Amino acid sequence: MNIAVTGAAGFLGDRLADALLSEDSPLDVASLLLVDTREPRSRSDPRVRTLALDLTTPRAAEILVTPDRHVLFHLAAVVSGHAEADFDLGFAVNFDVTRALLEAARKCAPTLCFIFASTVGVFGGELPAVVGDSTAATPQNTYGVGKAMSELLVNEYSRRGFLDGRALRLPTVAVRGGAPNRAVTSFASAIVREPLRGQEAVCPVAATQRLWVCSPRAAVRNLLHAASLPPAVLSAWRVFNLPGLSVSVRDMLSALREVAGDAVAKRVTFAHDDTVARIVASFPHEFDVSRALRLGFVADRDFAEIIRIFIEEESGQIHKHLDSLT
Repeated sequence: MNIAVTGAAGFLGDRLADALLSEDSPLDVASLLLVDTREPRSRSDPRVRTLALDLTTPRAAEILVTPDRHVLFHLAAVVSGHAEADFDLGFAVNFDVTRALLEAARKCAPTLCFIFASTVGVFGGELPAVVGDSTAATPQNTYGVGKAMSELLVNEYSRRGFLDGRALRLPTVAVRGGAPNRAVTSFASAIVREPLRGQEAVCPVAATQRLWVCSPRAAVRNLLHAASLPPAVLSAWRVFNLPGLSVSVRDMLSALREVAGDAVAKRVTFAHDDTVARIVASFPHEFDVSRALRLGFVADRDFAEIIRIFIEEESGQIHKHLDSLT
């Protein structure tokens, strides 16, 4: 398969690229094009080509979507906090680019498997206690609006036979490595990542705030799984709530204390941020994911397991610090 990944220099895109190239990949990768605004990490694998490309520029979509492209993972996005601060950029990247890619597929690649990374942020306001795949999207932020409109287009282009689309509503992905980004849920990683690295972290929401979360490992596995599903098993509605865990900030800190000890958990303090708290509070945290589970998408066991996965993956730096506390 000839595969492309947008947002490939980002945390999740970089991990997805590694998974695609691994021996365990469910997809048979003949070539892999990795695209981002800055050049993605190079690899020695001869199947890989990297490209620095602004997807908002004219004809960018035609570079990615070609008649011989089999799968496109569209992860590129302006994250929630950034989109809220810059309305025009948020829509240009999160909606206009998606539409351009879909139009390019309509013109030359009608069998393209188009995997769109959406978000639980398409929901907001008054919602049922448990949100289903077909619950009306009522976003309360610019990021969610762009993603919700893109979901509808992915579904409509699939219905019309212009491509084979699947839109995945990702939970908040935590614990992310690297540095904080401008997503309003960035704190969900920071309150675990920074304390484990021996640093202080500030939580901008109340300890009672609940989130729908999944590990990076589960997110990547589910992205790959979505591309491996045959069209025949999919219903007319091509949008999926992905499995996650409903946890409060207090639950997350309790898990951190369980895994790493009280001294580490005490490195988290609270300082309320009205903007972040308002947007995060609009996100639902209980989902019906029965359809996704029936189709083989996976869920994490608990948040302590997510923390242990993070420690395993960043073992050098974190184990050295934890050992110093014992």
